[in-house]
Amino acid sequence: MANPLERVAVIGLGYVGLPLAVALAGAGRTVAGYDHDNRRLIELRAGHDRCGEIDDRTLVEADVTFVDTLEAVSGYDAYLITVPTPVDTANMPDLAAVEAACEAVAKVMLQGAVVVLESTVYPGVVEEVCGPILERGSGLAAGRDFHLGYSPERINPGDPERGLGNIVKVVAGQGPETTAALAELYGAIGPVFEAADIRTAEAAKVIENAQRDINIAFVNELALIFNRLDLDTAAVLEAASTKWNFLDFRPGLVGGHCIGVDPYYLTYAAGRHGYHPEVVLAGRRINDSMGRHVGGEVARRVYGGGLTPRVLVLGITFKENVPDIRNSGSAGVVRELVNFGLTVDLHDPRADPDEVRAVYGFQLVAEPSGRYGAVVLTVGHSDYVAWDTETIESLLAEPGLVADVRSAWRGRKFSPSITRWCL
Repeated sequence: MANPLERVAVIGLGYVGLPLAVALAGAGRTVAGYDHDNRRLIELRAGHDRCGEIDDRTLVEADVTFVDTLEAVSGYDAYLITVPTPVDTANMPDLAAVEAACEAVAKVMLQGAVVVLESTVYPGVVEEVCGPILERGSGLAAGRDFHLGYSPERINPGDPERGLGNIVKVVAGQGPETTAALAELYGAIGPVFEAADIRTAEAAKVIENAQRDINIAFVNELALIFNRLDLDTAAVLEAASTKWNFLDFRPGLVGGHCIGVDPYYLTYAAGRHGYHPEVVLAGRRINDSMGRHVGGEVARRVYGGGLTPRVLVLGITFKENVPDIRNSGSAGVVRELVNFGLTVDLHDPRADPDEVRAVYGFQLVAEPSGRYGAVVLTVGHSDYVAWDTETIESLLAEPGLVADVRSAWRGRKFSPSITRWCL
Protein backbone atom coordinates (compact mmCIF):
# COMPACT_ATOMS: atom_id res chain seq x y z
CA MET A 1 0.00 0.00 0.00
CA ALA A 2 2.46 2.62 -1.15
CA ASN A 3 -0.13 5.04 -2.51
CA PRO A 4 -1.99 7.40 -0.18
CA LEU A 5 -5.78 7.30 -0.22
CA GLU A 6 -6.43 10.47 -2.19
CA ARG A 7 -9.56 9.64 -4.20
CA VAL A 8 -12.37 8.59 -1.88
CA ALA A 9 -15.90 7.43 -2.64
CA VAL A 10 -18.47 7.55 0.16
CA ILE A 11 -21.28 5.03 -0.35
CA GLY A 12 -24.43 6.16 1.46
CA LEU A 13 -25.11 9.83 2.18
CA GLY A 14 -27.23 9.82 5.31
CA TYR A 15 -26.41 11.06 8.81
CA VAL A 16 -23.02 9.36 8.67
CA GLY A 17 -21.93 9.49 5.05
CA LEU A 18 -22.64 13.11 4.20
CA PRO A 19 -20.68 14.68 7.10
CA LEU A 20 -17.83 12.28 6.34
CA ALA A 21 -17.76 13.24 2.65
CA VAL A 22 -17.82 16.97 3.46
CA ALA A 23 -15.08 16.63 6.08
CA LEU A 24 -12.76 14.63 3.81
CA ALA A 25 -13.28 17.09 0.96
CA GLY A 26 -12.41 19.90 3.36
CA ALA A 27 -9.19 18.04 4.20
CA GLY A 28 -8.13 18.10 0.56
CA ARG A 29 -9.23 14.67 -0.64
CA THR A 30 -10.98 14.18 -3.96
CA VAL A 31 -14.41 13.01 -2.78
CA ALA A 32 -17.44 11.59 -4.54
CA GLY A 33 -20.64 10.68 -2.74
CA TYR A 34 -23.10 8.05 -3.93
CA ASP A 35 -26.60 7.24 -2.70
CA HIS A 36 -29.29 5.03 -4.26
CA ASP A 37 -31.96 7.60 -3.33
CA ASN A 38 -32.21 9.92 -6.32
CA ARG A 39 -34.35 12.42 -4.40
CA ARG A 40 -31.56 12.65 -1.83
CA LEU A 41 -28.99 13.35 -4.53
CA ILE A 42 -31.13 16.07 -6.08
CA GLU A 43 -31.49 17.79 -2.71
CA LEU A 44 -27.77 17.59 -1.97
CA ARG A 45 -26.84 18.98 -5.37
CA ALA A 46 -29.22 21.86 -4.66
CA GLY A 47 -27.41 22.50 -1.38
CA HIS A 48 -29.91 21.11 1.14
CA ASP A 49 -29.47 18.36 3.73
CA ARG A 50 -32.85 17.21 5.01
CA CYS A 51 -31.11 15.46 7.92
CA GLY A 52 -29.93 18.83 9.21
CA GLU A 53 -26.35 17.68 9.86
CA ILE A 54 -24.76 19.99 7.27
CA ASP A 55 -26.01 23.54 6.87
CA ASP A 56 -26.89 24.71 3.37
CA ARG A 57 -23.99 27.12 2.99
CA THR A 58 -21.39 24.54 4.02
CA LEU A 59 -22.93 22.01 1.68
CA VAL A 60 -22.91 24.39 -1.29
CA GLU A 61 -19.26 25.24 -0.65
CA ALA A 62 -18.16 21.62 -0.12
CA ASP A 63 -16.10 20.19 -2.95
CA VAL A 64 -18.02 16.90 -3.11
CA THR A 65 -19.23 15.38 -6.37
CA PHE A 66 -22.59 13.68 -5.93
CA VAL A 67 -22.94 10.77 -8.34
CA ASP A 68 -25.90 8.55 -9.19
CA THR A 69 -23.84 5.65 -10.53
CA LEU A 70 -20.82 3.89 -9.10
CA GLU A 71 -19.25 3.66 -12.52
CA ALA A 72 -18.36 7.33 -11.94
CA VAL A 73 -16.00 6.29 -9.14
CA SER A 74 -14.36 3.33 -10.86
CA GLY A 75 -10.74 2.93 -9.83
CA TYR A 76 -10.91 5.14 -6.73
CA ASP A 77 -8.38 4.55 -3.94
CA ALA A 78 -10.89 4.02 -1.14
CA TYR A 79 -14.57 3.16 -0.80
CA LEU A 80 -16.17 4.06 2.52
CA ILE A 81 -19.47 2.23 3.06
CA THR A 82 -21.88 4.03 5.38
CA VAL A 83 -25.19 2.24 4.95
CA PRO A 84 -27.82 1.27 7.57
CA THR A 85 -27.55 -1.97 9.52
CA PRO A 86 -31.01 -2.52 11.05
CA VAL A 87 -32.55 -5.65 12.51
CA ASP A 88 -35.47 -7.60 11.07
CA THR A 89 -38.82 -8.32 12.71
CA ALA A 90 -37.18 -11.10 14.75
CA ASN A 91 -34.43 -8.72 15.94
CA MET A 92 -31.83 -10.52 13.83
CA PRO A 93 -29.12 -8.55 11.97
CA ASP A 94 -30.19 -7.37 8.53
CA LEU A 95 -27.05 -6.96 6.43
CA ALA A 96 -28.87 -6.53 3.11
CA ALA A 97 -27.70 -2.94 2.61
CA VAL A 98 -24.09 -3.82 3.44
CA GLU A 99 -24.13 -6.80 1.09
CA ALA A 100 -25.67 -4.74 -1.72
CA ALA A 101 -23.08 -2.00 -1.27
CA CYS A 102 -20.25 -4.53 -1.40
CA GLU A 103 -21.66 -6.11 -4.55
CA ALA A 104 -21.84 -2.69 -6.20
CA VAL A 105 -18.34 -1.65 -5.13
CA ALA A 106 -16.88 -4.95 -6.33
CA LYS A 107 -17.88 -4.08 -9.89
CA VAL A 108 -15.94 -0.82 -9.98
CA MET A 109 -12.93 -1.20 -7.68
CA LEU A 110 -9.51 -2.01 -9.07
CA GLN A 111 -6.36 -3.58 -7.71
CA GLY A 112 -4.94 -1.63 -4.76
CA ALA A 113 -8.31 -0.35 -3.49
CA VAL A 114 -9.22 -0.17 0.18
CA VAL A 115 -12.82 -0.89 1.14
CA VAL A 116 -13.85 0.40 4.57
CA LEU A 117 -17.09 -0.35 6.39
CA GLU A 118 -18.38 2.29 8.83
CA SER A 119 -21.71 0.66 9.66
CA THR A 120 -22.20 -1.00 13.05
CA VAL A 121 -21.91 -4.78 12.77
CA TYR A 122 -20.95 -7.79 14.87
CA PRO A 123 -17.32 -8.96 14.94
CA GLY A 124 -16.43 -10.81 11.76
CA VAL A 125 -18.71 -9.11 9.24
CA VAL A 126 -16.00 -7.18 7.40
CA GLU A 127 -13.77 -10.18 6.80
CA GLU A 128 -16.37 -12.98 6.70
CA VAL A 129 -19.23 -11.24 4.85
CA CYS A 130 -17.85 -8.21 3.00
CA GLY A 131 -14.55 -9.77 1.95
CA PRO A 132 -15.98 -12.78 0.07
CA ILE A 133 -18.60 -10.64 -1.68
CA LEU A 134 -15.93 -8.21 -2.86
CA GLU A 135 -13.69 -11.06 -4.01
CA ARG A 136 -16.44 -12.78 -6.00
CA GLY A 137 -17.54 -9.58 -7.71
CA SER A 138 -14.09 -8.25 -8.54
CA GLY A 139 -12.01 -11.37 -9.12
CA LEU A 140 -9.45 -9.90 -6.75
CA ALA A 141 -8.10 -11.39 -3.51
CA ALA A 142 -8.61 -9.63 -0.17
CA GLY A 143 -5.37 -8.92 1.64
CA ARG A 144 -3.37 -9.19 -1.58
CA ASP A 145 -5.05 -7.32 -4.44
CA PHE A 146 -7.23 -5.10 -2.28
CA HIS A 147 -7.55 -4.48 1.44
CA LEU A 148 -10.38 -4.30 3.92
CA GLY A 149 -10.82 -1.80 6.71
CA TYR A 150 -13.22 -0.81 9.46
CA SER A 151 -13.78 2.58 11.04
CA PRO A 152 -17.07 2.66 12.96
CA GLU A 153 -19.17 5.79 12.80
CA ARG A 154 -19.63 7.80 16.00
CA ILE A 155 -21.97 10.47 14.71
CA ASN A 156 -24.36 11.82 17.34
CA PRO A 157 -27.22 13.33 15.29
CA GLY A 158 -28.18 16.83 16.35
CA ASP A 159 -25.01 17.32 18.41
CA PRO A 160 -22.82 20.06 16.88
CA GLU A 161 -20.29 19.80 19.73
CA ARG A 162 -19.31 16.24 18.82
CA GLY A 163 -18.55 16.34 15.13
CA LEU A 164 -15.94 14.47 13.13
CA GLY A 165 -13.29 17.04 13.97
CA ASN A 166 -13.35 16.44 17.72
CA ILE A 167 -14.30 12.80 18.26
CA VAL A 168 -11.78 9.98 18.24
CA LYS A 169 -12.16 7.79 15.16
CA VAL A 170 -11.26 4.13 15.62
CA VAL A 171 -9.49 2.62 12.58
CA ALA A 172 -8.34 -0.87 11.72
CA GLY A 173 -7.20 -2.47 8.48
CA GLN A 174 -5.97 -5.72 7.00
CA GLY A 175 -2.40 -5.46 8.12
CA PRO A 176 -0.35 -2.57 9.57
CA GLU A 177 0.09 -0.77 6.25
CA THR A 178 -3.65 -0.55 5.68
CA THR A 179 -4.23 0.57 9.25
CA ALA A 180 -1.59 3.27 8.83
CA ALA A 181 -3.19 4.44 5.57
CA LEU A 182 -6.59 4.68 7.27
CA ALA A 183 -5.06 6.51 10.22
CA GLU A 184 -3.63 9.05 7.77
CA LEU A 185 -6.93 9.38 5.91
CA TYR A 186 -9.13 9.86 8.96
CA GLY A 187 -6.41 11.71 10.85
CA ALA A 188 -6.76 14.52 8.34
CA ILE A 189 -10.17 15.34 9.86
CA GLY A 190 -9.71 14.48 13.54
CA PRO A 191 -8.01 12.31 16.16
CA VAL A 192 -7.73 8.56 15.53
CA PHE A 193 -7.14 5.40 17.53
CA GLU A 194 -5.59 2.38 15.83
CA ALA A 195 -7.36 -0.77 17.03
CA ALA A 196 -5.55 -4.08 17.25
CA ASP A 197 -7.44 -5.52 14.28
CA ILE A 198 -10.73 -5.31 12.40
CA ARG A 199 -12.66 -7.68 14.67
CA THR A 200 -11.57 -5.70 17.72
CA ALA A 201 -12.80 -2.48 16.13
CA GLU A 202 -16.13 -4.11 15.22
CA ALA A 203 -16.55 -5.35 18.79
CA ALA A 204 -15.62 -1.98 20.27
CA LYS A 205 -18.32 -0.22 18.28
CA VAL A 206 -21.10 -2.66 19.04
CA ILE A 207 -20.47 -2.55 22.80
CA GLU A 208 -20.46 1.27 22.90
CA ASN A 209 -24.18 1.38 22.21
CA ALA A 210 -24.94 -1.80 24.15
CA GLN A 211 -23.39 -0.22 27.23
CA ARG A 212 -25.50 2.91 26.85
CA ASP A 213 -28.61 0.82 26.30
CA ILE A 214 -28.00 -1.09 29.54
CA ASN A 215 -27.37 2.10 31.51
CA ILE A 216 -30.61 3.64 30.26
CA ALA A 217 -32.45 0.40 31.00
CA PHE A 218 -31.20 0.57 34.59
CA VAL A 219 -32.61 4.05 35.19
CA ASN A 220 -35.81 3.11 33.35
CA GLU A 221 -36.22 0.23 35.77
CA LEU A 222 -35.53 2.60 38.64
CA ALA A 223 -38.31 4.83 37.30
CA LEU A 224 -40.70 1.88 37.30
CA ILE A 225 -39.78 1.18 40.92
CA PHE A 226 -39.89 4.78 42.11
CA ASN A 227 -43.27 5.38 40.46
CA ARG A 228 -44.64 2.63 42.69
CA LEU A 229 -42.90 4.10 45.73
CA ASP A 230 -44.36 7.54 44.94
CA LEU A 231 -40.88 9.04 44.54
CA ASP A 232 -39.73 11.64 42.03
CA THR A 233 -37.16 9.75 39.92
CA ALA A 234 -35.45 12.95 38.76
CA ALA A 235 -35.05 14.09 42.35
CA VAL A 236 -33.55 10.75 43.39
CA LEU A 237 -31.10 10.80 40.48
CA GLU A 238 -30.18 14.41 41.22
CA ALA A 239 -29.26 13.48 44.78
CA ALA A 240 -27.38 10.33 43.76
CA SER A 241 -25.40 12.16 41.07
CA THR A 242 -23.60 14.21 43.73
CA LYS A 243 -21.39 11.13 44.25
CA TRP A 244 -18.29 11.44 42.09
CA ASN A 245 -18.61 8.09 40.33
CA PHE A 246 -22.37 7.96 39.83
CA LEU A 247 -23.24 7.74 36.11
CA ASP A 248 -25.66 10.45 35.01
CA PHE A 249 -28.29 8.69 32.90
CA ARG A 250 -31.96 9.65 32.72
CA PRO A 251 -35.06 7.54 32.05
CA GLY A 252 -36.89 7.82 28.75
CA LEU A 253 -37.81 6.21 25.46
CA VAL A 254 -35.01 4.51 23.53
CA GLY A 255 -35.14 4.46 19.74
CA GLY A 256 -33.15 5.41 16.68
CA HIS A 257 -30.80 3.45 14.47
CA CYS A 258 -28.11 2.67 17.07
CA ILE A 259 -28.92 2.15 20.74
CA GLY A 260 -32.13 0.23 20.16
CA VAL A 261 -30.59 -1.93 17.43
CA ASP A 262 -26.89 -2.57 18.02
CA PRO A 263 -27.24 -4.74 21.16
CA TYR A 264 -29.00 -7.33 19.00
CA TYR A 265 -25.91 -7.54 16.79
CA LEU A 266 -23.86 -8.34 19.88
CA THR A 267 -26.31 -10.96 21.18
CA TYR A 268 -26.51 -12.54 17.72
CA ALA A 269 -22.73 -12.93 17.61
CA ALA A 270 -22.73 -14.38 21.12
CA GLY A 271 -25.46 -16.87 20.21
CA ARG A 272 -23.47 -18.07 17.19
CA HIS A 273 -20.72 -19.05 19.60
CA GLY A 274 -22.95 -20.79 22.12
CA TYR A 275 -23.46 -18.02 24.69
CA HIS A 276 -26.89 -16.60 25.41
CA PRO A 277 -26.61 -13.12 26.97
CA GLU A 278 -28.79 -12.20 29.92
CA VAL A 279 -27.97 -8.63 30.96
CA VAL A 280 -27.91 -7.22 27.42
CA LEU A 281 -31.27 -8.76 26.48
CA ALA A 282 -32.82 -7.82 29.82
CA GLY A 283 -31.91 -4.21 29.10
CA ARG A 284 -33.46 -4.46 25.65
CA ARG A 285 -36.70 -5.86 27.08
CA ILE A 286 -37.00 -3.04 29.59
CA ASN A 287 -36.28 -0.30 27.05
CA ASP A 288 -38.55 -1.83 24.43
CA SER A 289 -41.40 -1.90 26.96
CA MET A 290 -41.22 1.76 27.96
CA GLY A 291 -43.49 3.05 25.18
CA ARG A 292 -46.27 0.68 26.24
CA HIS A 293 -45.66 1.58 29.88
CA VAL A 294 -45.94 5.33 29.27
CA GLY A 295 -49.04 4.92 27.13
CA GLY A 296 -50.67 2.70 29.73
CA GLU A 297 -49.88 5.05 32.60
CA VAL A 298 -51.31 8.03 30.72
CA ALA A 299 -54.46 6.10 29.79
CA ARG A 300 -54.95 4.94 33.37
CA ARG A 301 -54.72 8.50 34.64
CA VAL A 302 -57.01 9.87 31.94
CA TYR A 303 -59.76 7.33 32.60
CA GLY A 304 -59.18 7.16 36.35
CA GLY A 305 -59.29 10.92 36.70
CA GLY A 306 -62.33 11.42 34.50
CA LEU A 307 -60.28 13.54 32.07
CA THR A 308 -61.24 14.37 28.51
CA PRO A 309 -60.34 11.23 26.49
CA ARG A 310 -58.29 13.21 24.00
CA VAL A 311 -54.49 13.22 24.17
CA LEU A 312 -51.78 15.32 22.52
CA VAL A 313 -48.43 13.57 22.02
CA LEU A 314 -45.48 15.87 21.40
CA GLY A 315 -42.69 14.27 19.40
CA ILE A 316 -42.21 11.29 17.08
CA THR A 317 -38.49 11.56 16.19
CA PHE A 318 -36.18 9.20 18.04
CA LYS A 319 -34.43 12.03 19.91
CA GLU A 320 -34.60 15.77 20.39
CA ASN A 321 -33.87 18.31 17.65
CA VAL A 322 -33.43 15.85 14.76
CA PRO A 323 -35.83 14.80 11.98
CA ASP A 324 -34.93 11.08 12.16
CA ILE A 325 -37.98 8.93 13.00
CA ARG A 326 -36.33 5.50 12.78
CA ASN A 327 -37.37 3.14 15.59
CA SER A 328 -39.24 5.92 17.37
CA GLY A 329 -39.96 5.20 21.01
CA SER A 330 -42.93 7.55 20.82
CA ALA A 331 -44.64 5.26 18.32
CA GLY A 332 -45.19 2.71 21.10
CA VAL A 333 -46.79 5.39 23.25
CA VAL A 334 -49.20 6.41 20.49
CA ARG A 335 -50.17 2.81 19.72
CA GLU A 336 -50.87 2.06 23.38
CA LEU A 337 -53.02 5.17 23.78
CA VAL A 338 -55.01 4.21 20.69
CA ASN A 339 -55.36 0.65 21.99
CA PHE A 340 -56.97 2.11 25.11
CA GLY A 341 -59.54 3.87 22.94
CA LEU A 342 -58.20 7.40 23.36
CA THR A 343 -58.25 10.00 20.58
CA VAL A 344 -54.65 10.96 19.86
CA ASP A 345 -53.23 14.01 18.12
CA LEU A 346 -49.54 13.73 17.24
CA HIS A 347 -47.37 16.80 16.69
CA ASP A 348 -43.71 17.16 15.77
CA PRO A 349 -42.20 20.26 14.07
CA ARG A 350 -39.03 18.37 13.07
CA ALA A 351 -40.53 15.26 11.44
CA ASP A 352 -41.59 14.89 7.81
CA PRO A 353 -45.38 14.24 7.80
CA ASP A 354 -45.20 12.08 4.68
CA GLU A 355 -42.45 9.93 6.18
CA VAL A 356 -44.36 9.53 9.45
CA ARG A 357 -47.45 8.44 7.54
CA ALA A 358 -45.48 6.00 5.39
CA VAL A 359 -43.52 4.43 8.25
CA TYR A 360 -46.03 4.41 11.10
CA GLY A 361 -49.41 5.21 9.56
CA PHE A 362 -49.78 8.24 11.86
CA GLN A 363 -51.10 11.60 10.71
CA LEU A 364 -49.26 14.60 12.16
CA VAL A 365 -51.31 17.65 13.11
CA ALA A 366 -49.91 20.95 11.85
CA GLU A 367 -50.91 22.73 15.05
CA PRO A 368 -52.49 21.39 18.25
CA SER A 369 -56.04 22.64 18.58
CA GLY A 370 -58.77 22.45 21.18
CA ARG A 371 -58.43 21.15 24.70
CA TYR A 372 -56.87 17.85 25.66
CA GLY A 373 -57.23 15.69 28.70
CA ALA A 374 -53.49 15.07 28.61
CA VAL A 375 -50.40 16.53 26.96
CA VAL A 376 -47.60 13.95 26.66
CA LEU A 377 -44.07 15.24 26.01
CA THR A 378 -42.12 12.28 24.63
CA VAL A 379 -39.32 14.12 22.78
CA GLY A 380 -37.57 17.11 24.31
CA HIS A 381 -37.29 19.28 21.19
CA SER A 382 -36.04 22.76 22.10
CA ASP A 383 -39.29 24.08 20.58
CA TYR A 384 -41.26 22.30 23.31
CA VAL A 385 -38.83 22.95 26.14
CA ALA A 386 -39.16 26.69 25.41
CA TRP A 387 -42.96 26.66 25.82
CA ASP A 388 -44.04 28.69 28.82
CA THR A 389 -46.45 27.33 31.39
CA GLU A 390 -49.36 29.33 30.00
CA THR A 391 -48.89 27.79 26.53
CA ILE A 392 -48.92 24.28 27.96
CA GLU A 393 -51.98 24.93 30.11
CA SER A 394 -53.84 26.51 27.19
CA LEU A 395 -53.86 23.09 25.53
CA LEU A 396 -55.44 21.35 28.50
CA ALA A 397 -58.99 20.95 29.62
CA GLU A 398 -59.59 21.18 33.38
CA PRO A 399 -58.74 18.95 35.06
CA GLY A 400 -55.79 17.93 32.92
CA LEU A 401 -52.59 15.91 32.91
CA VAL A 402 -49.08 16.86 31.85
CA ALA A 403 -47.10 13.67 31.18
CA ASP A 404 -43.56 15.01 31.12
CA VAL A 405 -41.73 11.87 30.01
CA ARG A 406 -38.41 13.66 29.54
CA SER A 407 -38.69 15.82 32.69
CA ALA A 408 -38.14 18.81 30.41
CA TRP A 409 -40.73 20.87 32.31
CA ARG A 410 -39.55 19.93 35.77
CA GLY A 411 -39.95 22.81 38.20
CA ARG A 412 -42.88 24.39 36.36
CA LYS A 413 -45.72 25.54 38.61
CA PHE A 414 -48.96 24.38 37.02
CA SER A 415 -52.45 25.31 38.12
CA PRO A 416 -53.97 23.15 40.91
CA SER A 417 -56.28 21.51 38.35
CA ILE A 418 -53.28 20.28 36.33
CA THR A 419 -51.41 17.14 37.43
CA ARG A 420 -47.85 16.49 36.32
CA TRP A 421 -46.55 12.94 35.89
CA CYS A 422 -43.11 11.86 34.76
CA LEU A 423 -41.00 8.71 34.62
